[in-house]
Amino acid sequence: MYEIVAFYLFSGLTIALFTVTVMSRNVLYAMTSLAAGMVLISGFFFMLGADFLGAVQLIVYVGAVVALYSFAMMFFDATKDIKEKNTSNALVFLLGGLSALVLVLIFAAPIHAEHIEALYPMHEGVGNAQDVGIVLFTKYLIPFEVAAVMLLVAMISGIMLAGKKMDVSLTDDVSIVEEDEILIKKDEK
Repeated sequence: MYEIVAFYLFSGLTIALFTVTVMSRNVLYAMTSLAAGMVLISGFFFMLGADFLGAVQLIVYVGAVVALYSFAMMFFDATKDIKEKNTSNALVFLLGGLSALVLVLIFAAPIHAEHIEALYPMHEGVGNAQDVGIVLFTKYLIPFEVAAVMLLVAMISGIMLAGKKMDVSLTDDVSIVEEDEILIKKDEK
């Protein structure tokens, strides 16, 4: 019973957060919902009994999104477009209460989950990390390799895009140097 409720709750929230990620015009809102969606995806791994994959999801992917978030805050002035219109304190109270209730349910679920078993049988005498390796490199070897190639292509594409933007140097722009000289002369007066 708990698995079904948790699955549908996590599924709905994950779809909603990734929809916000795709539809948002603000970079910071999109990355915040992306990080929250990644946290919820790790919840799926924990529900399936794959603690190792859940922890890796949290450390690697959520950590990467949070690092991206911090760089975006430094490089983009995304706060200029944000105009908060919080006119309803009841809505804030309701959302805060629902968030607190979900957290209490998440932390209380393991207490009542002694009878819950993993959906995939574990190999005898083998830990969770070894079991993930056995399944990953036997049954899911081809999808694992395809995912590795896709990540490599994404990394090379990111490097190429960053390299194209680096072709234009701000120090070679004469107008910027002239504006700086004008500002320095005004400060001297």
